[in-house]
Amino acid sequence: MMSDIKLFMFQSGTQQCKYQHIRMNQGMGEHYEIPVPWFLLTHPQGCTLIDGGLAVEGLKDPGAWWGKAIEQFKPVMTEKEGCVEQLKKAGIAAQDIRYVVLSHLHSDHTGAIGRFPHATHVVQRQEYEYAFAPDWFTAAAYCRQDYDRPELDWLFLNGLSDDNYDLYGDGTLQCIFTPGHSPGHQSFLVRLPGGTNITLAIDAAYTLDHYHERALPGLMTSATDVAHSVRKLRQLTERYNAVFIPGHDPEEWKKIRLAPACYS
Repeated sequence: MMSDIKLFMFQSGTQQCKYQHIRMNQGMGEHYEIPVPWFLLTHPQGCTLIDGGLAVEGLKDPGAWWGKAIEQFKPVMTEKEGCVEQLKKAGIAAQDIRYVVLSHLHSDHTGAIGRFPHATHVVQRQEYEYAFAPDWFTAAAYCRQDYDRPELDWLFLNGLSDDNYDLYGDGTLQCIFTPGHSPGHQSFLVRLPGGTNITLAIDAAYTLDHYHERALPGLMTSATDVAHSVRKLRQLTERYNAVFIPGHDPEEWKKIRLAPACYS
């Protein structure tokens, strides 16, 4: 498997929230439950982990680890659903991970940071800097103990100047700068050898309603940037005739082939 280029889609439990947290000003008060996805790309030059779900350390005392965030997004997860345990089950060892690529640094995406000691951690510089001093209305989404790890090997990308950053240099994985949900959010274009292309929107578009401009996310730093990033992803998806994967859409996620199945 290590020598093949394949994309595996994983889930580390769910988060219970309200409908309006996902689609702003819609379904006020209705209960909603969203998946917590993350991804593994195998490659001859080493594997890439994209995000990693929630940190398993928080499960013993969620309030102490994640603070007020659990009042709006309550994790439903077991330690066996953590990224390390799931990768072990799939036959992937820690040393197999060459890159840990972060879409952004909200706590439901940072569960892999620091678990793969030889990995280069790739994040947008603007996101990394913002995460240490976020605005008051986004502060609960960040969990500093997850990413305040200066001893790690960090690779910082620089917004539009590094847009479409080609991680392997062969077009397999490109980092697409898509701010709005957070200042340094990035999405990904995966181009597989079998001809399948996949757009991983992550939180640039929680749902297909965001993608089709029928809703805004309940959490963002700029509605204007959200709209521009969605338009950019739509153009990219159409250009490459790609399969579009939104970040937290429970209806769409049911259609996904989860690991150990893969896309190749």
